[in-house]
Amino acid sequence: METIQELKKNQIHTVRIEGYADGGAGVARIDGRVVFVQGALRGETCRVLILKVNKRVAYAKIVEVLSPSAHRMTSDCPYFPRCGGCTYRHMEYAEEKQLKRQRVEDDLRRLGGSDVAVEAILGADAIQRCRNKSIWPVSPNGAVGFYRARTHEVVNAERCLLVHPAAEAAADALRAWMARWDVRGYDETTGEGLIRHLFTRNNTKGQSLLCVVANATSLPHERELVEALRGACPDTVGILLNTNMKKTNVVLGDSYRTLWGSNRIADTLCGFTFLISVPSFYQVNHAQCEKLYAKAVEFAGLTGEETALDLYCGAGTITLLLARYAKRAIGAEIVPEAIADARDSAERNGVKNAEFFLGDASAVAAKFAAEGLRPDVVTVDPPRKGLAEDVIRAIGDMAPPRVVYVSCDPATLSRDVRRFAELGYAAARACAVDMFPRADHVETVVLLSRTKD
Repeated sequence: METIQELKKNQIHTVRIEGYADGGAGVARIDGRVVFVQGALRGETCRVLILKVNKRVAYAKIVEVLSPSAHRMTSDCPYFPRCGGCTYRHMEYAEEKQLKRQRVEDDLRRLGGSDVAVEAILGADAIQRCRNKSIWPVSPNGAVGFYRARTHEVVNAERCLLVHPAAEAAADALRAWMARWDVRGYDETTGEGLIRHLFTRNNTKGQSLLCVVANATSLPHERELVEALRGACPDTVGILLNTNMKKTNVVLGDSYRTLWGSNRIADTLCGFTFLISVPSFYQVNHAQCEKLYAKAVEFAGLTGEETALDLYCGAGTITLLLARYAKRAIGAEIVPEAIADARDSAERNGVKNAEFFLGDASAVAAKFAAEGLRPDVVTVDPPRKGLAEDVIRAIGDMAPPRVVYVSCDPATLSRDVRRFAELGYAAARACAVDMFPRADHVETVVLLSRTKD
């Protein structure tokens, strides 16, 4: 809205917000330079303070909203926006869904070189209390909450509108136990302190699996901790201690000890009962996961005669669904506990045509390709970083007619869509699923069809 000679830090400008960037910031332009304005909504006119200026872009914060969007709302969370767990509590959900659908389509076009349309975004019917897993970092002074946006400073959030109430109760109990017995939280800078994280899982029955992550192999007053957690969460099925003594940002260590009860929790998803341990991958939103997997199976186009290969299978959820509609389903995963969960779940559900292999996706895919496995469809649901290039090459060597790519990061998904295009695969269909209401993440499923050898 303004023409200026030079953009500098601490200047105040009036701008109009044209759209959104990855991360949810509003996008404006000053003298042709892109300016990212955190918390601004599309269509708004704002006075903004310039915080930082780079060669190509600048960053600003709102001083005053002169013309608010019809989609702006007052946050229903007292910790927003200090807590980094949510990004969109200042906007109506309809605008959030549109933002996310457009983000996926833009990334597929700009980064993936594909003109495939994102045919829909499947929104959530419930946007509160919708997460079945939560990870609560602990600060040296005993705060239990979530990280402040773009930092590792813990906001002591006593309530969270995203998680199950039992998870809040467990966090309250841990705070009280630490205060009573003077147990210190972990200090990332020094490597000292004891309690690092609280990990919670909840199933559709309201039961909980709790895991305390510590910088030690044992805790003082373990019995009192178990009593406190069980008292706060009476429907808990198990309490574990995970040991992580490495100076790392990775949450979980490799060693587990069961303090009480079971080391797994059972949940029903898409008509199957799954056994889930702490390190096993399992989608965090039950209702949205069923929509996502139904779309993945639709894209797979199974008739009952196919062989389906599921890489990054986690606890075997997609694999067992594929087995319901395919002749043979094969799952592969690098986490031993997840493979054990998957095999036990297959047996529990009486699934005879599913098999599971332990190993890195790259090695397993290369092994199958070398052995001449020719699956009719390959599904992948990789971590946020996407697929390694050798995994894509190995899939190309197996030459499946269809690849169904499930992703939680549109940018790495789009990068891989471009890589698959070099092997003769084109994006034929795409659908977004809002697995993470109010947060800056979106799930996507893309059908890649082989167009040439």
